Amino acid sequence: MHSRTSVSVAVGTALLAAAIVPAAVLPALAVPLLPSSADRPAARQGAAGPPPGERAIGPGGSTQEGTVSAAALLARTGACDQISKGHYRAREEAPADIAVCDANGAVFFKADMDIDCDGQITERCNLDTDPYFQNSTAYTESDGRTLNAETLPYIVVPMPSEIWNYRASGIRGGSVAAVIHANKVVYAVVGDTGPPGIIGEASYAAARALGIQADPFGGGVPSGVTYIVFKNAKVSPLEDPGAAARLGDRLARKFVAEN
Repeated sequence: MHSRTSVSVAVGTALLAAAIVPAAVLPALAVPLLPSSADRPAARQGAAGPPPGERAIGPGGSTQEGTVSAAALLARTGACDQISKGHYRAREEAPADIAVCDANGAVFFKADMDIDCDGQITERCNLDTDPYFQNSTAYTESDGRTLNAETLPYIVVPMPSEIWNYRASGIRGGSVAAVIHANKVVYAVVGDTGPPGIIGEASYAAARALGIQADPFGGGVPSGVTYIVFKNAKVSPLEDPGAAARLGDRLARKFVAEN
């Protein structure tokens, strides 16, 4: 969890770790909590992606394309049957205008993407690259280690509140999500939770796989990201992106057929 999620760590939150197509026991914090996301730069307007005509490549060299297109998924998210009792903000200073919508087999929301670079210390995720870095995540790998945001695509969901309780929708740590941006689809898992009033965040690996600028300090995009989180389906072990991709693709086909 980066700065936007820091307030939820001690509460015992839940996250969404991700697994890209083709592809828990909270440890004590060793890094002090840092300022809120309101002090961070706003997400960049642009997105750094692969050259035109070239598919995005994620961790392990796997491509991000499955059997269900971004267009097919987005076509099923045009209308919103609002399940949240109110709206979320993209960041502290933004208006509350993001609803969580219900659907057959999933919930979805359309938001920005902030970058979560917490968990294991890596070349790209550490205190030098991210002044808001924390060495913990709400969920952990099967061996008890925190998640690796640099290599594991995951998303962050808001911790339960009067607005929405993700658990009531059949979502847990390790639940699978389809994350869509700029005609790309990446399958991720729920790996972390954030403040109860803010939504729209994913790991360094998820952003990179989507062609989004993954710099933990100032990266991300301010809008245009759709998150489809599937109900009552999770990956074990949580840190297996290939398993998340396979299950996610299967659930995406069902989502398209039933909505």
